[in-house]
Amino acid sequence: MTGSSYTTAPQRTGWTGLVSFAAFMMMMLGFFQAIEGLAAIVNDDFFKVRPSGLVINVDYTVWGWAHLLLGVLIFLAGVGVLSGNFIARIVGVALAVLSAIANLLFSAAAPGWAIVLITVDVLVIYALTVHGHEMEGTV
Repeated sequence: MTGSSYTTAPQRTGWTGLVSFAAFMMMMLGFFQAIEGLAAIVNDDFFKVRPSGLVINVDYTVWGWAHLLLGVLIFLAGVGVLSGNFIARIVGVALAVLSAIANLLFSAAAPGWAIVLITVDVLVIYALTVHGHEMEGTV
């Protein structure tokens, strides 16, 4: 049968742009998390709240390494989501949830920064869970 328009590829919609945006936001979020982590590792006096004022009372160096590791993983998951990888999408959602929790726990040290990062986390989770399937097979 010639001229058939039958295809097994999923139909692309305008939401593909939202998932691409979420992937880039994940890369930015990872970069921001890493910067926050480096600030805590390099200079314990950067934050005005003592570690005893945080929800989990640990040294800022520990918080810094946690944020740095989370940032690198989120950045790499964002690259995977941009390539249409299904596993990267699942990992991206899990890391965005962990990022939101970590920033909630760290919010006493940097409340404004925590609100921004939690908002980005929620947008990323929405885009990946509702429309993430549209990026599969784009590469």
